[in-house]
Amino acid sequence: MKSIFLSLFLFAGLTAFAQNDIKFNKTTHQFGKIKKGVPATFVFTYTNNAAKPVVIEFANAECGCTKPVYDQAPTAKGKTSTLKVTYNAEAVGVFKKRVDVKFAHSNQPYILTIEGEVVEVKK
Repeated sequence: MKSIFLSLFLFAGLTAFAQNDIKFNKTTHQFGKIKKGVPATFVFTYTNNAAKPVVIEFANAECGCTKPVYDQAPTAKGKTSTLKVTYNAEAVGVFKKRVDVKFAHSNQPYILTIEGEVVEVKK
């Protein structure tokens, strides 16, 4: 039983350590109210704290209404890079969308979130 707990503890520690290689300035962005039909974009910035250059393997949005765009070139140690997320704002209402970002060196994805409310434009 002790070995199971020790294994879980070590695994959790390694996972937490791996997640410290990349530091996002923020992982959630609140747009507030945005107009229907006017796409909203936010640029997430991250820093590579790993010993080697890192590269984004993929960035997947949970739906087609959200589009992540990123540079596929490696980010050198100590340097920063960006990932731009655009929400199309086609549906009126509150939204909360997730983007999973997987770096080639990491087993776990980083989770970015955008949220806000799309409002109808009165004419």
